[in-house]
Amino acid sequence: MDTPEMGIDARLAAKMSMAEQHEYLRTKLTRRRMVMGGVAAGAVAASGLMGGVARADSASPTLLSRPATGHHIDGALVAPFGRHLQFGSDPRCEFTISWQVPLAVRRPFVRIGLQPWSLSHKIEAEVRDLHTPQLLNSKLPPVDQFYLHAAIGGLRPGTTYYYGVGHDGFDPAQPGAFATVGSFTTAPARPERFTFTAFGDQGVSYHALANDSLILAQNPAFHLHAGDICYADPDGSGQQSDSGDYDARTWDSFLAQTESVSARVPWMVTTGNHDMEAWYSPNGYGGQEARWSLPANGHDPKNQPGAYSFVYGNTAVIALDANDVSYEIPANYGITGGKQTAWLDRTLGAYRKQRGIDFLVVFFHHCAYSTTNAHASDGGVQAEWVPLFEKHQVDLVVNGHNHVYERTDAIRGGAVSHPVEIGGTTRPATDGTVYVTAGGAGRSLYNFPAPDTFEGSENPVDTVTTWHSAKGGGKVTDTVNWSRVRYTGYSFISVDVEPARSGRESTLTVSAIAETGKRIDHFTVARRAR
Repeated sequence: MDTPEMGIDARLAAKMSMAEQHEYLRTKLTRRRMVMGGVAAGAVAASGLMGGVARADSASPTLLSRPATGHHIDGALVAPFGRHLQFGSDPRCEFTISWQVPLAVRRPFVRIGLQPWSLSHKIEAEVRDLHTPQLLNSKLPPVDQFYLHAAIGGLRPGTTYYYGVGHDGFDPAQPGAFATVGSFTTAPARPERFTFTAFGDQGVSYHALANDSLILAQNPAFHLHAGDICYADPDGSGQQSDSGDYDARTWDSFLAQTESVSARVPWMVTTGNHDMEAWYSPNGYGGQEARWSLPANGHDPKNQPGAYSFVYGNTAVIALDANDVSYEIPANYGITGGKQTAWLDRTLGAYRKQRGIDFLVVFFHHCAYSTTNAHASDGGVQAEWVPLFEKHQVDLVVNGHNHVYERTDAIRGGAVSHPVEIGGTTRPATDGTVYVTAGGAGRSLYNFPAPDTFEGSENPVDTVTTWHSAKGGGKVTDTVNWSRVRYTGYSFISVDVEPARSGRESTLTVSAIAETGKRIDHFTVARRAR
């Protein structure tokens, strides 16, 4: 039997949904306060947790005038950090600038202008605060975190803007505050050549930092992060989330680490299994909502912030929350009751019919197709979403979850429909879809049941014996022939998008780049322009 100081018993947690875990943690913390005389009373009272609702759940976050300690801090002594950009629903004219402050500040804002020395336009920022008490079975102290977001619309397409973040006592337009000034460029009005990058499973490490540096060198228009963002919850099973080892401060380290790129490149994330944090909300996404401000055009942006879409040039990008369909990690299985999948079907169908959109790129966390010994393929993704990718001729699917690089041939109906050699070309309209696992962003690496085979070191095999997760638990053994490239190392993908004139072929050229800077794979996706 567990005591008030213990976390969720593993046998009990395995049967609990995220909502049940949320209720359990809140009930147990209240019980512990009564037994122990209270935990971090100042922080709890300031956040409204006495009533059992985290500030992240509030529809209208409140601007705090002082930190939870009750002491006023001069704003001139509080430095912003962790800047990260996100697109709005239309990257041609909508951006969100987000950042963090270590203490509550008065009247935060963004200044924006067409020159770094002329930040004349001032826009008020929204505060979303998180208050994490001393959680069950944890020796970590309470943590107060303050995330600031400024949504900006009415921007001109294809234009570079400069911005600076500040608050009362700290103005980026004043001498000495220039370090907070960054820039971003809106999407062009008409399709042009551009590059984007992608990976998953980053965390905080020297390898993660090395990948960030290489990504910046690609000069991408945006970056896709396929979930398992920072690993504040190292467990990742959705079973003992936010008890024991959960450390909210890891988010501070992550955002500081990533700022060198995310302050100028839109950092578009989705949710992985390590991003479900039970304390903040019943669905596990209260923390995600506080830290990120993503396009609000998914089927339910409040309850599933990791599902959304945007169009950049001739490419439509769709982000999905695979926790909803995962057989392997079922803490949030079926959370939308099929609504996300129905939204995916409608969205893909509408984009495929839209003139000027050549490519459909989908990214999410759990793998549709992978052969690693750690997670392999998720049967829920295969059952729910792969048929829709085939129905709408999706051009590229990017996953994380498995901490390696792996790439398939073109697949249709679970089998190879077109071999795609390294350096080869595929046409999804006739050939099927290529699936890329780009999970080597920075966390400890996994391994394969077959030899690595990649550009410059090819060791092809006819088949690989692997498995996929089954509904209700367990594994089903598979023998597959679609695993074309396997690389056990830190890496990311860089995608060059080349529009074509009507009637000719537009191309996506996908390159996998190792931490050393060496290319380990490349192939081209071609489609006749519309």
